[in-house]
Amino acid sequence: MSPAALLILGDGRFPSGGHAHSGGAEAAIAAGRVHDPATLEDFCRGRLRTTGLVAAALAAAAAGGCDPLPLDDAADARTPSPALRRTARKLGRQLLRAARIAWPAPDLEGLAAARPAGAHQPIVLGLAARAAGLGPPDAALAAAYDAVGGPVTAAIRLLGLDPFQATAVTARLAADIEDVAARAAGHAARVPADGTDALPAASAPLLDITAEQHAAWPVRLFAS
Repeated sequence: MSPAALLILGDGRFPSGGHAHSGGAEAAIAAGRVHDPATLEDFCRGRLRTTGLVAAALAAAAAGGCDPLPLDDAADARTPSPALRRTARKLGRQLLRAARIAWPAPDLEGLAAARPAGAHQPIVLGLAARAAGLGPPDAALAAAYDAVGGPVTAAIRLLGLDPFQATAVTARLAADIEDVAARAAGHAARVPADGTDALPAASAPLLDITAEQHAAWPVRLFAS
């Protein structure tokens, strides 16, 4: 394990394109479901334990050496919203571009050749973690943290939320992030024997619905 590499991969300044995406927070804020630190925390906890768990398991499986192409197909099957599939692949392309420069590796080059339109972001995250000398639990932790970090950062801009309060939201979710990462790594460990059916398929239908609505907005601050 390389603790410094994990910090770099999880750093919001890493040029992965995530700053342009709110993780569904923009639509939730517009609908009034998120309006203060408490409701933001609830939103992030729900996202973490559904789509965040799925993403973390996919990332862990990729970091563990599983074939990324079946994992990418599994990610498609677990992402019913076309808008979210497009977002995941766009973020994957940007992350892959950055990772290929930061940690050159055959796995990253192979994925770029096999998925020229982009692979799902968690798959790329897992391969980037592997290239950086990290293991499946590290990749799962990075993905779980990302599930929370995106909405929290977006809420600062969208709600004018006090950054100190926003950071406190992330801190209160630390135990949940670690728990989800551990569960995700456990699912991923079963993939070599059981195939991608071992991966969780936790869903968040409201996120899928609002993602489609958000994509049709003529004016929005975030891409998703």
